[in-house]
Amino acid sequence: GAAVRGSAARQGISVSNWLDDAAAQRLRNELLGAALDVWEAEDGPFSDSELNAAAAALDATRRGAA
Repeated sequence: GAAVRGSAARQGISVSNWLDDAAAQRLRNELLGAALDVWEAEDGPFSDSELNAAAAALDATRRGAA
């Protein structure tokens, strides 16, 4: 409760909007996970180099957004 209210206040949004955003993010994550499961079922598991490249791309994206 209090952590959610505090986070919403820091973002300058209502608790309702904060909860809506959190639910949308969770649904996106679930859909991405399902899509990756299908991909791996069809093409085999991701290699370490593919996972490392994806992690590096995400890190660069996060740094660019900061």
